[in-house]
Amino acid sequence: MGVPDADIHPTATGQAADTVAQHQSPQELVFWSGWFCPFNQRAWITLEERGIPYQYKEVNPYKKEKHFLDINPKGLVPAFEYKGKALYESLILCEFLEDAYPDHKPSLLSSDPFTRAHARIWIDFVTKSIIPAWQRLLMAQGVEKQDAAREELYTAQRKFAEQVKGPYFSGEEFTLVDVAVAPWITREYILAEHRGYKSADVSNEWKKYAETLATRPSVLKTNSDKDKLQPIYDRYLRDEAQSEAAKAIRAGRGLP
Repeated sequence: MGVPDADIHPTATGQAADTVAQHQSPQELVFWSGWFCPFNQRAWITLEERGIPYQYKEVNPYKKEKHFLDINPKGLVPAFEYKGKALYESLILCEFLEDAYPDHKPSLLSSDPFTRAHARIWIDFVTKSIIPAWQRLLMAQGVEKQDAAREELYTAQRKFAEQVKGPYFSGEEFTLVDVAVAPWITREYILAEHRGYKSADVSNEWKKYAETLATRPSVLKTNSDKDKLQPIYDRYLRDEAQSEAAKAIRAGRGLP
């Protein structure tokens, strides 16, 4: 049995709530957000990094507004409503902001074709290797399955860390590669508390990189209080979550 709806906090809290309060005025870009979702946080970090004006609207996952479903039939966050038209999928939204707001600096993708393509390779690695392994460890039941999932995650993170130039993935500049992985780094404490995860067991390079990302202002400004996240992750820890991501992991499919 899952966590009752009433146990899920309806809005952002902590530093994220302060950020929400600053983005209530109408704008040409409406950010339909779910404060609890790591995919959602990617788009939010990007908006904050680049100083793009947006209006924040929280989506209740159990009582989605008709207008939201009209513009976004998938009903998933994050989503943008831009000049009355809807877009969704977190990384697509991040790249859209690069194209739609070129004058807002810094850019998170290089204008150099090779560097841009190289970044996309490692963004794809995060999506296909790190996040599925992270989710499998979160949901794994029993010591044997947890040990295997933990080692899978360590291997993926270790491979990624070997590419980090420091302090960020590409060096001094924070880029979309960092955005792609940051929300799961801020949630590593869940794996540490419940699944025996230790960032130092990945590598010293990963540990240092993770600590750097976790303290980035745009990441901190989009984090809600840990105690409000716990009821959501408790469902995953019991392997009872019914999100699309959870269903995909159980079925052995790629993330939606």
